[in-house]
Amino acid sequence: MRDIAAIVTDIEGTTTDIAFVHDVLFPYAARALPAFIDAQAQASSVAEQLEAVRAEAGEPNASSDRVRDILLAWMAEDRKATPLKALQGMVWRRGYEQGDFTGHVYPDAAARLRAWSAAGLDLYVYSSGSEAAQRLLFGYSSAGDLTPLFSGYFDTRIGAKRDATSYEAITAQLALDPDRVLFLSDVEAELAAAATAGMRTCLLLREGGAKTLETGHGVAHNFDEVAQLFDLP
Repeated sequence: MRDIAAIVTDIEGTTTDIAFVHDVLFPYAARALPAFIDAQAQASSVAEQLEAVRAEAGEPNASSDRVRDILLAWMAEDRKATPLKALQGMVWRRGYEQGDFTGHVYPDAAARLRAWSAAGLDLYVYSSGSEAAQRLLFGYSSAGDLTPLFSGYFDTRIGAKRDATSYEAITAQLALDPDRVLFLSDVEAELAAAATAGMRTCLLLREGGAKTLETGHGVAHNFDEVAQLFDLP
């Protein structure tokens, strides 16, 4: 095995079909979020995120109706806003717990994650979705509860996914040399940022994924090919 001690993986387009996020999760949140805000606006955890929406939008006095409109507009443009992601995670929790859907994970990803964990590799998630949403997807996944496999989760609170300093912060928290950490993603700009921070990188070309390749990254179509490329279990 190469000297890789930890693997950090993206979700959308990497462990999980993009269609699940865009055709299941996002529409569910768009339908459910307005009623959720109306019912839960006074709860401290929700109120905190609503205030964060007002601050990020630059509208400190925005009404509840205006905040809902801002959130729906952010969802339509797939904005990576931390308070939006937090509120979406709260709504998705209800959907998962009610059995409205399960989190999609590719079978090859689930199998290799289990193998890598069993071999002693530390596994982490880094996604623009909130940590809570990440835990829900893997906890209520089509492959069962995968959360025991992961040592930690990172979201936009650590920084933007296309910013090298975010990956520097991740490796600092892992207390590992960057070249002992492998980052998996389907987005070349994220891989470029991780490579700038010294990480090893691999581009996942799932169906419908990126087609233009930057040099310097490994390239795989699934997690089995990642394992072969980097001499992993």
